[in-house]
This record gives sequence, C-alpha cells and structure tokens, in this order.
Amino acid sequence: MQDKNTGQDKNTGKDVIRVTYRIETPDSPEKIANKMAGDQSTGTFTELPGESEEVRARCAAHVVDVRPLEPHSFASIPEPATGKQYNRADVDIEFPLEAIGTDIAALATIAIGGAFSIRGVSGIRIMDIDLPDAWRCHPGPQFGIAGSRKLMGVEEGVMIASIIKPSLGLLPEETAPIIAELCAAGVDFIKDDEKLMSPGYSPLEKRVEAFMPVIRDHEQKTGKKVMYAFGISSADPDEMMRNHDIVLKAGGNAAVININSVGYGGMSFLRKRSCLCLHAHRNGWDIMTRNPGMGMEFSAYQKIWRLLGVDQFQINGIRAKYWESDESFIKSFKDCMTPIFDESDRPLPVVCSGQWGGQAVDTYQRTGKTLDLMYLGGGGIHGHPDGVAAGVRAIRQAWEAAEEGQTLEHKAKSCSELAASLAKWG
Repeated sequence: MQDKNTGQDKNTGKDVIRVTYRIETPDSPEKIANKMAGDQSTGTFTELPGESEEVRARCAAHVVDVRPLEPHSFASIPEPATGKQYNRADVDIEFPLEAIGTDIAALATIAIGGAFSIRGVSGIRIMDIDLPDAWRCHPGPQFGIAGSRKLMGVEEGVMIASIIKPSLGLLPEETAPIIAELCAAGVDFIKDDEKLMSPGYSPLEKRVEAFMPVIRDHEQKTGKKVMYAFGISSADPDEMMRNHDIVLKAGGNAAVININSVGYGGMSFLRKRSCLCLHAHRNGWDIMTRNPGMGMEFSAYQKIWRLLGVDQFQINGIRAKYWESDESFIKSFKDCMTPIFDESDRPLPVVCSGQWGGQAVDTYQRTGKTLDLMYLGGGGIHGHPDGVAAGVRAIRQAWEAAEEGQTLEHKAKSCSELAASLAKWG
C-alpha cells in the first residue's frame, strides 16, 4: 500500500503510482478490480508461462483497497439486461513506477485509457491519481499564482478580468476600442474567447498588431500593463510556437490554450519553449466527466495539466451558465489550490461562466474567503445596461461587498453600477 507522504509501497519501499477508480458492475467490484490490475500490467485472460514471480514483483499492479458504495438500480452505461443490482465501489490500484515511469502518455495508456475497455463494468471513473516524487521532473507552472500577480501588477486582492464579446465576428479594428475601454475601466486581464484562434476575418497576427499598441499606450499613461491573453492554440505544435512568438515579439505576456484540443504532446512542446503565461481553457472536459458514472474527476484531470505547465485554469463558477453544479466548482477550486508537490505548482484558479458580480459574495464565502483567484466576466461586463466600464465597476463593487461582509443589495444602495446589474440579472 502506498504511503501518500512518500509515494512508496509500505511493504516493499518501491515507488508506486496509485489510481483511484469508481467501479460499477453487476458483478463483484473486487473481482473486476483484480482483473483490471492484471490486464493493465503483467496479465491477460489466461495464465502465462512468462509471468513469473520476478516479473510480477517488478511490474504487476495490485489492488490495495476496495471501499463499497451504495449500489445502483440502473447502469451508467445502458445494458440490454434490466432489473439487476449494479454494485459500486471506490478501488485503489497501485502501479509500480518501474512499469510506467514518468511519461504522461504511459500513464494515460496503462492506468487510465485501458481501464475503460474492461468487460463486465457498467460504469468506471478515474477519481484521483497520487504520484511519487519522481514526477517532479515535469515543469509545472512557469508563473502560477504569484507570477500571474506580478505580471498583472496586482499584489493583493481578487483579479478582475474580461473576455472579448461577441466571441466571434469582430474585426481587429472593431475590437481594439473595446480593449481600450476595458483598460481604462481598470481590468487586470483580458482574453480572446477560446473559440477565437486565427480565423480569416481576424488572424492572430492582425489582432496582435491592433491590440498591443492599445495595451502599451495604457501602460505608458498609467504604469499598469493589462495582461492580454491571445488565442494561439493549434493542433500543429510548430504553428502554435509561431503564434507564441508573434505574441512575445510584440510585447505580449499571455496566451489562451485550449488544452484538450492541443493535447498532452502539444502542451509539453509549448511549455518547454514558452515565455508566456499559459491560460488554460478546458473545453471538451465535459465529454470526459458529465456522466457521473463514467470518465474522469477534475481532481485527477487537473493534476496532469498542472504538471504539463498550466499557469491559469478556468473552472467555471457559482451559478454558472453551463451544466456544472456549485459543489463541483468548489471542489475544482480546492483541487487547484491543493499542491501536488509544493505551493509553486498551484495554478491561478479562474472563476468564469456567466459571472456578473451577483455571485461574488457566495464565491468569496465558499472558497474560504481567499482572494487568490481571477474573476472573469464576459457578458456580465459587456452586457451591462450602462456599458463596459460600468460592468467592470459593478463587479469590483460586488467584490468590495464580499470583503466588507455586506449584502449586494446593501452595497447597491450607494453603487449605481451594481444596482443596475442587480436590476438586470439579479
């Protein structure tokens, strides 16, 4: 069994990788777990003459704990048979480090991907992954929380951010005045929408040419350089690096990366060469997690991307416009704030998805009254009835209320912008 403080098997002293699976089956979870451990390491469907004790000692995976859960009367993956009881359990399986090493593709193949092909399961989910110190070899965030603060010039307090809206369709010359307005309103960060990469109507190079003079002009006037994250994602790592270099050469300091679209290899390629703060959008994660009986928990998913070098991580928010529950958001926030190895590997949590200020008090309270987060408003800023600048002020007023222990309604009595937000969305 793994000692979580050392990442080693308590009996042998060898380094191990522990993966926690949630198994659902009409059969015995213990039986399925043992089959998984065998199939994903040294065994197969029959006895093998070469599977000696020496081989097993080197590379065999082992079930170290099975924790029964309440059974289901339905299957997460529909089966032809009905009326069965579907037994459930959380199962810990340890893989010797010698069998997987520190390669993320090997981890994804052996301990993650293969588990879903097991016969006899009606549901299987990766709940968590515990990694030994050998995995410190991955670069992790280059900037993280502290570096993001430094680049934005925000020593303390919540970081207020905006997304360019409409998401698609605006020409670079139409967007530049909006950026100027956001800068003047006092935002700390602006980003391209994740859907905006390099379309014909707004190529990345043209956006950089139009936007960076606005950022530099505001910096010269005020001394504050607003962080702008350009969408540089590409399935071609070389193209993504060319995009990175365009932003860097113009004085930019951040990029939006659609992590599931560029993949583990693309992210690894970029991080090793990057000088930009990497803002992760996780679109596509929902495919992996929305069925609670299948896929992967964010707690496991986010560890891999943090090791690969994510500096800022979008995680939705309270009363998000998407499907995710408030409880799921809070758990994701805590996952991001929990070190894998030490404090330096924590990314900046980015609270987003339909945020307009009305969720600020609840966000502050439910995240432990921390201000180490970015609060990202798109429509909640651009859709304010009195304009973009009023939208930014309304969100700042909402966060002031949170820190002061006031209700939004009480704060709105002396803050017209917040009052207008409440009247429209509250």
